[in-house]
Amino acid sequence: MAATSAATFSIGSAVSFTPKASQISQTKPYAVRFNSQNSIASYSGLKASTSVFYESESSFFGKESALALGQSFATKAHKSRDASRNHLNVQASYKVAILGAAGGIGQPLALLVKMSPLVSTLHLYDIANVKGVAADLSHCNTPSQVRDFTGASELADCLKGVDVVVIPAGVPRKPGMTRDDLFNINANIVKNLVEAVADNCPNAFIHVISNPVNSTVPIAAEVLKQKGVYDPKKLFGVSTLDVVRANTFVAQKKNLKLIDVDVPVVGGHAGITILPLLSKTKPSVSFTDEEVKELTVRIQNAGTEVVEAKAGAGSATLSMAYAAARFVESSLRALDGDADVYECTFVQSDSTELPFFASRVKLGKKGVEAVISSDLQGLTEYEQKALEDLKPELKASIEKGIAFVQKQPVAA
Repeated sequence: MAATSAATFSIGSAVSFTPKASQISQTKPYAVRFNSQNSIASYSGLKASTSVFYESESSFFGKESALALGQSFATKAHKSRDASRNHLNVQASYKVAILGAAGGIGQPLALLVKMSPLVSTLHLYDIANVKGVAADLSHCNTPSQVRDFTGASELADCLKGVDVVVIPAGVPRKPGMTRDDLFNINANIVKNLVEAVADNCPNAFIHVISNPVNSTVPIAAEVLKQKGVYDPKKLFGVSTLDVVRANTFVAQKKNLKLIDVDVPVVGGHAGITILPLLSKTKPSVSFTDEEVKELTVRIQNAGTEVVEAKAGAGSATLSMAYAAARFVESSLRALDGDADVYECTFVQSDSTELPFFASRVKLGKKGVEAVISSDLQGLTEYEQKALEDLKPELKASIEKGIAFVQKQPVAA
């Protein structure tokens, strides 16, 4: 669903929005002030499926940066009783916790989440070095209050009353490492953190970023089951980065406006389990067989592309933080009552014979409202073969995660 307005945008100050409809000329101004006293009814930031752009006159965003950001941020204007003016009413009312907030993904993710006007409180947790991150972020003039929590003794306090928990904690990939190489370290980290989530905020949306996601999400599910609080509608593997990359690469290859491109990506979140459904690309576009293969392989190996480019200095932290922030914002919009929120995510699913599968889903106040299984209908021969080829590897990764928890029962 595309918006049709263009606007100036600023954070932490009063600004005017001047919409320009593509078909109907509009000159009525919008007014907004981002602060904790205002009521915010609807805000759809970090949403890729819009045509809104923002130009900022502040020093925070240059024109190019503001345009890029605006292509991901969208606002919904609601007419007030006074028909001559439209207002954005936004209420910062949700608590978000980031577990692993001092890391390479956690820090930029915390900054992006701090920018959301839907967040009232941002809790940052890590085993070390998080106090400085929180102090730094607390100086940003956006609505949310930032609190820091260090070490296992403070984890419970970090999680109490939280609406969305994001877990980027763990070690990053290094050159030559596969996601499976990360398993032994990150599996135990995710297990321990999810145990704490189950004890302190069992009704929260849980976003798992820690790799290998194909295994860590099943680990989280088993922990929650053993704790008696598993709700499959509220557990998500964050595979949004695969969609972000697919959209970017397709737009570049076909010289399309990035804001218009939407490529569903299904399967898993590692190597060949990542399956971009290029035949389902919107807007409709044709690809040669060579282009399909080239794009598919690049999307599947994009993480490795970044790891190798950083030459041992890290993995895909910034793009992952961006994608994770987009998924957080989508979750917050759904919690806030937006009825038009769709994202691809790795969830429990009956779309295939596998217990977990990345699919496009409709999000609502209670989590996953619907899995869009129709995306798997009418696939090309190439996509159908790739789907069958990925299943054994994805099945093995899921089973590995489940077996890990079953061998190490959670604390009561």
